[in-house]
Amino acid sequence: MKMTKILVVAALATATWVTGQTPSPNPAPAISSNAPATAAPGTNRPIAASATTTNTPMGGDIVPAPPPRQKGLGISGPGAIHGPQWFRYNEQVTGSAVKAGLIPNLKPLIPDMQIRDTIVILGGDGNYYLTGSSGADIWDHNDGVEIWRSPDLKKWDYVGLVWSFEKDATWEKNWRWHHKPVRALWAPELHYIKSKKNYFITTSMPPGNRGILKSTTGKPEGPYVNALANDGFFPGNIDGTLFEDDDGKVYYTCGGGNTIYLMKEDMSGFEGEGHRITYEKAADGSWTRSSVGQEGASLFKRNGKYYLGGAAFYQGRYSSVCAISDTIYGPYHDWHEAVPCGGGTDYFQDKEGNWWCAFFGNDNQSPFREKPAIVKIEFDAEGKIHVAKNQPDFVLQDKVQKP
Repeated sequence: MKMTKILVVAALATATWVTGQTPSPNPAPAISSNAPATAAPGTNRPIAASATTTNTPMGGDIVPAPPPRQKGLGISGPGAIHGPQWFRYNEQVTGSAVKAGLIPNLKPLIPDMQIRDTIVILGGDGNYYLTGSSGADIWDHNDGVEIWRSPDLKKWDYVGLVWSFEKDATWEKNWRWHHKPVRALWAPELHYIKSKKNYFITTSMPPGNRGILKSTTGKPEGPYVNALANDGFFPGNIDGTLFEDDDGKVYYTCGGGNTIYLMKEDMSGFEGEGHRITYEKAADGSWTRSSVGQEGASLFKRNGKYYLGGAAFYQGRYSSVCAISDTIYGPYHDWHEAVPCGGGTDYFQDKEGNWWCAFFGNDNQSPFREKPAIVKIEFDAEGKIHVAKNQPDFVLQDKVQKP
């Protein structure tokens, strides 16, 4: 996934799901919502038998807010105080994938910011926008969704905290049980939907439950409100993403990308049932699961071909993997490791037509951990993705970063 807490050991490569949950064969078929008369105060969940918890399958029980955490944890914003986990992760860095020539020696775009699940898009105003899971300890809590802006992919300015738990949350406001009380937004993705002339943000709440926010101004800085009908949400699972096709239709998938849904015209929910995705498994036996990835779904289109991506462990790396299809609902074929150590991320095209993959570093083969970066990609004759041999200087550093 983009957000699962991971100890980089070989056992994870054969685990069922890194979330520790059995995937639904057709996850999130509908928006979950309840009438106020049957909802717990401040939620859109049914009232549970217990006065302190609300049973939410795959979404974690609602629990009381914990006492204030240690000072310095969960602080967001430019130059945020890094939590203990950040230092522990950097102690594990080896840069072995760089030394092996699998990925370039990438340089963080915002060196002093701790961000997981980095995504970058080209907005409707000609600027690039970056977001991801920000905060010192997203396994505990964070503030919400933060966005950075750049005219050229080189210099990034802080736009701000565009959606926060304290000011904007409704159903998300509750703390939930995930080994302990947690409240964070995992893997938020900003999307500019041309046919709507508006920005949308997909969100995930640990350990599961997903939403879609929409800007009320048509601007990336928002403010943002729930796009789904009746303050609804998609129950369970994580890592939602949106894709707009050439005809203006918008699609949604999540988790390992094993089901794709058509969104309603007003983006208030799904138009009918989801389509279960099938694909030809890797010929070399390198991937045998029934989904493209373990989590971190992504979806884009190039030269008439659809690319369904995800995050998966491959030869000890938490990589971005993809499969290809001629149609949106598949079947997908040519499963391959696209960007070594890429993890759950997104792909985007710049103003000059070049293709890129965002990057954040999630395994000890990476040159760094939990920092935002991008890497230029190219496509071979079969359409498979490879890291480009020639990278611009601004994405590279001179030598492997030391812990």
